[in-house]
Amino acid sequence: METPKSDIKGLSKAEVDEQRVRFGSNLLIREKNTLLTTIKSAATEPMFILLLLACLVYFIVKQYAEAITMLVALLFVAGIDVLQNFRSQKAVKAISKITARKTKVIRDSTPIEIPIDEVVQNDIIVCEEGVIIAADALILSSNDFAVNEAILTGESVSVEKFEGDTILQGTVVVRGYCYAQVKAVGSQTMLSGIGELVASTGKEKTPLQLKVASFVKVMVIAGSIAFVFVWAYNWWESGSLIHGLLHGLTMAMSVLPEEIPVALSTFMALGAYRLLKKGIIARSPKTVETLGSATVICVDKTGTLTKNLMQVAHTFDFTTQEETDFSSINKSNVILDYAMWASEVKPFDPMEKSIHHFYTSTSPTDEREYYHMVKEFPLAGSPPVMTHVYQNKEKDFIVACKGALEGVLNLCKINEPEKKNILDKGSNYAKRGLRVLGVAKGNWLQTKFPEGQEDINFQFLGLITFDDPADPKIAGVIQQFYEAGVEVKMITGDYKETAIAIANQTGIKTENVITGSELAGLNQEELKRTVGHTSIFARINPEGKLKIINVLKENGAIVAMTGDGVNDAPALKASHIGIAMGKRGTDVAKGAAGLILANDNLGAMVDAIFLGRRINENLSKAIRYIISIHIPIILLVLLPILLVFLPSMLFSPIHVIFLELIMGPTCSVIYENEPTDKNELMKPTSSSKNLLSSAQLWLTIFQGLIITAGCVLMGYYAHLQGFDEVKTRTLIFTTLILSNICLTLVNRSFTRTIVKTILRKNNLIPIIIGISIMLLVLMLQVPALNNLFEIQSLGLKELVYCGLTALASTIWIELYKFLKLNSKKTF
Repeated sequence: METPKSDIKGLSKAEVDEQRVRFGSNLLIREKNTLLTTIKSAATEPMFILLLLACLVYFIVKQYAEAITMLVALLFVAGIDVLQNFRSQKAVKAISKITARKTKVIRDSTPIEIPIDEVVQNDIIVCEEGVIIAADALILSSNDFAVNEAILTGESVSVEKFEGDTILQGTVVVRGYCYAQVKAVGSQTMLSGIGELVASTGKEKTPLQLKVASFVKVMVIAGSIAFVFVWAYNWWESGSLIHGLLHGLTMAMSVLPEEIPVALSTFMALGAYRLLKKGIIARSPKTVETLGSATVICVDKTGTLTKNLMQVAHTFDFTTQEETDFSSINKSNVILDYAMWASEVKPFDPMEKSIHHFYTSTSPTDEREYYHMVKEFPLAGSPPVMTHVYQNKEKDFIVACKGALEGVLNLCKINEPEKKNILDKGSNYAKRGLRVLGVAKGNWLQTKFPEGQEDINFQFLGLITFDDPADPKIAGVIQQFYEAGVEVKMITGDYKETAIAIANQTGIKTENVITGSELAGLNQEELKRTVGHTSIFARINPEGKLKIINVLKENGAIVAMTGDGVNDAPALKASHIGIAMGKRGTDVAKGAAGLILANDNLGAMVDAIFLGRRINENLSKAIRYIISIHIPIILLVLLPILLVFLPSMLFSPIHVIFLELIMGPTCSVIYENEPTDKNELMKPTSSSKNLLSSAQLWLTIFQGLIITAGCVLMGYYAHLQGFDEVKTRTLIFTTLILSNICLTLVNRSFTRTIVKTILRKNNLIPIIIGISIMLLVLMLQVPALNNLFEIQSLGLKELVYCGLTALASTIWIELYKFLKLNSKKTF
């Protein structure tokens, strides 16, 4: 980056601190709001409201002490939800702090990078190509500076800006750079009105959130119907409105799957936090959710598959037919000189930096201080080229052009045989994996410049090549993608031959290759067929890249896409998983992407995909567990109406609250922390619109029915023994709690038996199960809790019966798993 001018010193630390005092209190307010929002969210949950209503009923019909105890239990259950949600909020907040955009400012004459929230009025900001402008500011100095103001005006055409012009927050720098003094920040900016409108607009829910919301909605409707039925029946049967209401509330509370939304938010937020530890910043839960389903990853070549060095390798003089190898020869030549003049004055692109470096080290006389740029024709055309015009004090012109070889040749008057020879020469370089550019010299003696560079009379000078070797680690990464069932497609603007050479070095399949011009000639049906089986796309422009992504999506693929430039933003936004580079990626690319690779390490994406699959797998286990354990709760509330040997009031709201106390931590804590072998995650997660597949759902329901049967069998045993209502309730309740513990263990995997999973380390399992057993023991042994739950202590023999029934009700799944594994089938 250019060293700041001596008169651009920026604010001092004291001046910055003075302005921060005005806004410092906002940070404390945001910290408080994190907890308050979480508590408010929990307090408005349907489950919380139902439980409060149950407490009120208990307060009316029971003793005060019991009602107060129930309220304490309720607050404890709600506290678990608050704690889990707060944990999620903190994880999201930590990630948001990292993903917050940053900007370069001048402080005490030194360029530094700070979050945009810390920019204050009168700061000097540095705006470079690809940057989103952080505040409204006045340009102090600029060089070939242009911005896209579409966010404010709707016009996509770039606007040139000069010293004294105003630039606005949210607009994008598309060319050049400038130094500007901040005039407005925060709510004072032109963009603030739009920002408030965006903030007031609700966020779109992710597909999984919609699935969960739909499922919960169905369960709420079912719970409401069941509530009315049970309330009406028990009211009619007992003649007591309150008695019927108590039964109805118990049913409604047992049906509502409160744990599923809590598990979803916890899994997504903590999943994003786990990604962060691997150097991957997830900007939205949607990305975490989709990661495990990725079937295709589209990668660009430069900087992703290669080292992004782009060092000058050769020049080839068309006139003398002389080749200069810059790996061993250090001498200036006209090709290098004109390539330098056609580059930016203060380059930021690796190729142009290399050109300037070799010009400085080889040129006997540095002419740059004697010439100044008077006209620039920015990179344009297809294939793209760029032209710079310089002039010295003697009014001598230098007109230099460089760009894609075909594009430069199209601007030069050259016959077809010579043109073919040059293209063949360029193709030979490209086959060696080199980037090839053409260089031309323009003749212009007038002071009035033409409208376009095509109006200049150019003389073709020769070729300049750049060596950007493949990253030696990438071959292993590509192989891991293939092994994980993820197809790899290279999309590059470079030559077909260069793309194939790099693909061979990195292990990408090269059987099917297509260029942008060939792609443009296909109709929609041909396009869908071709894109599906093509691995390498060469000479692709940004529009072509977006078209490829959209066609892959139409074909049903879940697409991940890497990119770093402004032109990559549309494709990053369109893909299911946009991946921007954290170091070399532009602000626009990072803003459009869902993931940011902090260290530009594509290898981290392999771990990310497996982590995404693990999150989806564990979330599926949690949901299946929740459904399985809710079925016996629902049926044991309903069945006393049909089975006369069961107590008429088998469970009351206090029992459901206790079961919620156990189930909440089990599904949200144990399963989120559950380790998974990579061997179980070698296939992409299904992107089905259903929360569970039909096979998974039926097996889950069957698990719940078998547990119900075990509890009912225990009730029938109590009836045969002539036990009273309290002891019968105790036996069934104890069996259900022990079944819950066994279900937690057997549902840790549906592809591995408990013999394997018991060896997997999950530190939370002994803690949560230990707490569950301890609470059960206290309930059975402490008289006050006996009275509260209307149960009694049990003998050793009866406890053994309960334990064996619980084990039999759940362990059968292990035989099912064993048979499935032996038949090499999964479910």
